[in-house]
Parts: sequence; C-alpha cells; structure tokens
Amino acid sequence: MTRPQGSAARELGLKRGEFDLAVRLGRIRTVAAPDGGLRRVPREEIDRIREAEGFPDALREQVRVVGTAQGASIMDISSSRFTRLARAGMLTPAKFYVNRYRTVVWLYLAQDLREFARSEVHAPLLTGRAPAAMRARIAAGEDLRPRTWRSRHARYLLGQCGDPWERAAAITTFLDADLVAELVECPHERTHLLRLRPHESWYGAPDSPTAQVVERILVADAPDEISWLRAHLFLSLERARRLRPAPPLAAPRPAPGGPHAPTPPKGPDNFTVPAPAEPSRSLWGRLLGRRG
Repeated sequence: MTRPQGSAARELGLKRGEFDLAVRLGRIRTVAAPDGGLRRVPREEIDRIREAEGFPDALREQVRVVGTAQGASIMDISSSRFTRLARAGMLTPAKFYVNRYRTVVWLYLAQDLREFARSEVHAPLLTGRAPAAMRARIAAGEDLRPRTWRSRHARYLLGQCGDPWERAAAITTFLDADLVAELVECPHERTHLLRLRPHESWYGAPDSPTAQVVERILVADAPDEISWLRAHLFLSLERARRLRPAPPLAAPRPAPGGPHAPTPPKGPDNFTVPAPAEPSRSLWGRLLGRRG
C-alpha cells in the first residue's frame, strides 16, 4: 500500500517544501507509481519514520535550511567568509529558489553547516587567511554553487532510476538541449528520453522567466563536467539499447509549472542571472529538434 506525496507529508507533519527536500536527501523513500504519475510513499516507510526516536522534531531538523546570515551564525563566521566558502565550493547548497527579481537564493542544510564547523580539518578555513587557491578562484569570479548543487541533485535523480533508459534521461537534465539533440540522433530516442525525464514541479512553466533562470543553473557549464556527463550518457544509452529499443512516441506534454516562492531580502548568498538577449527556444522543441 502506498500514499500520495501530499498525504504522506501531512502524516509526517512536514510542509511540502520540507517533504520534497527530505525525499531528495534520501530521508524518505519513494516508489514509482503504478500509473506512471508522481512517485508515492510506501505505508511502511511512513510508519518507520513516525516510530523513529525524536519524531517529528528530529526529522524537521534534518531538513532545516538556512541562508547566508543564519548559516554564518551557525558556523560562527562572518557572512562574507561564508559566501566565499560557498562560492569556492566548500559548502554545498541543498536547494535554491528564484525570487520575483530573478535572483537566485541559495539555502543550506543547517545540519551540514554544523558538521563542517565541528570538523578539525576545516578549522583553518574558518579563521585567518583563506588558502591561495581559494583566493584565486574568488578573484577570478568563479562561483561553484551551481555546480555543487548539481552534483547533489544528480545523485538524487540517478538514485531514482530503475533502468538505463531512465538513467540516460536523468543525465540529459544537466546537458544543453542542443547538445542532447546532437548526441542522441534518433528522434524516437530523444522523445523517449523526454518522456522519462524526472518531473520537476519547481522548474516553472516552459520559457517562463523562472524556467529560463533554473535551466541555466541545471545545465553544466564546465568542460570537465560536460565531458563526464557526455560519457555517462553514451554509456547509459549503450546499455539501454541492448535492453530494448526506444518505442515510437508522440511529442511529450510540458509539465505544469510550480508555484513561485516568496521573496526574501536580497543578501550575500544571492546572485542575479541577467535576462537573455533574446527569448530562448522552447526546451521541448530544442530537445526534439536538431541544431541547423
């Protein structure tokens, strides 16, 4: 017996955002829905969590997220040092949202920050002069927050995959749509991968300002990261083709957009993604088509 995600969240005393993050972090196990819709939560999983020591406060603390100011307070460092650590890739965001000004707001697990601050290995990063390599990255304007978030998100998506086709579809989430169209030449395969791509309710309606910002965070931009994704896409496709061919399918329907998050004050954990010079082509059309 399984429960819809909304019902499971209420039974576990979690807000929907807390529930979604708990699933992404592996704190709550979900299973595929028989009808192919949103994943569901087994009844025994709900019972297991409710019977755990410290429920529900312990569960809520595991998914509590904070911004820069509160995170710096937890670690007993300045907000500017916290931001430098995050930009240098030392602190991994757990989630983000885009406010009404198209500013990306990064949030971090309070639990992660406490563990980082307690570690003797990290002690030199919390006081004194930052290492030369970190200073050089910051001076060059590097910001590894999108990449470290993608790494965490990729682990979640790939962990939900049941076969190589699903794995290949998850990998395409992080590759530019035009590149996917080049790498996957068969239109049936591209359509099949689109059908299998993970449903992301927070992504926003296709071509909306929020969706355009999120897409730029989702898509890998570093050469080594792109090379890794390309290699794993080819490997997954090879295995998938041996398993079964992609069926001829009609073009997929865009997923409905999720609600916009509230707007907090802009702080040092935020950065604004500039609007594109021209409206981007539809994500679906770019994935299904070929670059001319």
